[in-house]
Amino acid sequence: MAEARIVVVGAGVAGLTTALLLARESKYQITVAAKHMPGVMANFKQTPCVAEFSIPDLCVIQDYDIEISEAGTEAAGWDKNTWPELGNLAKNHPEAGVHFQGCFAFVRPTRVLLIHSETAIYHRAKDAHSPTGKYLAEKLKPEPWYKSVVPNFRQLSTEELGPGYDSGHAFTSVCINTAIYLPWLVSQCLQRGVVFKRANLEHISEAPKIHHSGYKADLVVNCTGLSALKLGGVRDENMMPIRGQTVLVRNEANFMCSSSGTDDGDEEVCYLMQRAAGGGTLLGGSYQRGNWDSQLDPNLAIRIMKRAVELCPALTGGKGIEHLDIVRQGVGLRPHRHGGTRIEKERIGGVWTVHNYGHGGFGYQSSYGCARKAAEIVREALSPRARL
Repeated sequence: MAEARIVVVGAGVAGLTTALLLARESKYQITVAAKHMPGVMANFKQTPCVAEFSIPDLCVIQDYDIEISEAGTEAAGWDKNTWPELGNLAKNHPEAGVHFQGCFAFVRPTRVLLIHSETAIYHRAKDAHSPTGKYLAEKLKPEPWYKSVVPNFRQLSTEELGPGYDSGHAFTSVCINTAIYLPWLVSQCLQRGVVFKRANLEHISEAPKIHHSGYKADLVVNCTGLSALKLGGVRDENMMPIRGQTVLVRNEANFMCSSSGTDDGDEEVCYLMQRAAGGGTLLGGSYQRGNWDSQLDPNLAIRIMKRAVELCPALTGGKGIEHLDIVRQGVGLRPHRHGGTRIEKERIGGVWTVHNYGHGGFGYQSSYGCARKAAEIVREALSPRARL
């Protein structure tokens, strides 16, 4: 049986992970086509998290993501199915740029008393009905669904919370240095014969024509993220950006943590994480719905740094933000989709297209779960029965 020809459009974490899982099956000729390749900075969230942030989302800290899927949803299943894959990379493949790290979660930032092997999420009761509190609702629960997934989950004691916090929990997480991880995914694809091409498509129907074989592709996988809003043949008006801004510093925190809200506005959040392999400590952030601005906001950057130093005085040895050693500042646009991630197939121009986009701030933490679902649909679409 001849190998089916597939074009994957998009080289962010969704496109690369989907291409990798399909390539592992050794029965497809795969071309990955994208306007932006890993390592090239762009305003859309397809570059280092990618752009630069995330926090205890299912406890996968990426870059620019502070969301967590709701219990009982298909999205929660995708997150859950991704955790073993990322855990394996952290344990057995240090070259991938993924490492285990403690994580704390509180409900009101003032001061952090940390156990360095944990990640924490701190909770403030007053944030429950705020915009940030609503989209972080799962994290604010005393018993979030992911407590049975991540290692070493526990509730924080009153002594560990510090003034201003009402509750919190801690666990072991993984942190992804996306500047290393995305090129690693590319290398894994290349080892399995995937071909990469730069392309700037106006319409999704152009994709089958750019397969590296010179022949028309049998199937297209659409992993275009925020570009799905304007891509011809897709034009998904449910897509919208959620702007995130971060500051990357050389100062070391040696842990990850986030809080349920800040006193600086409904669209601002507080988190910090130290990335693998000398990747620095990422400070954040913001969650600005519908905001397309790719320019840095210097006043927001100052607030981000002040909150981080208050949350973790050890960053500067108890000194002010002037003692932060800044590497760079970043802005990223999360590809949010009203109604949730789209993973389904449709015929466009007589060719099956499998969609896998609209992950918002869940992209990395759900990457393997979503890619596995997309790969199932690919196999279904290419089956003899589907071709009849």
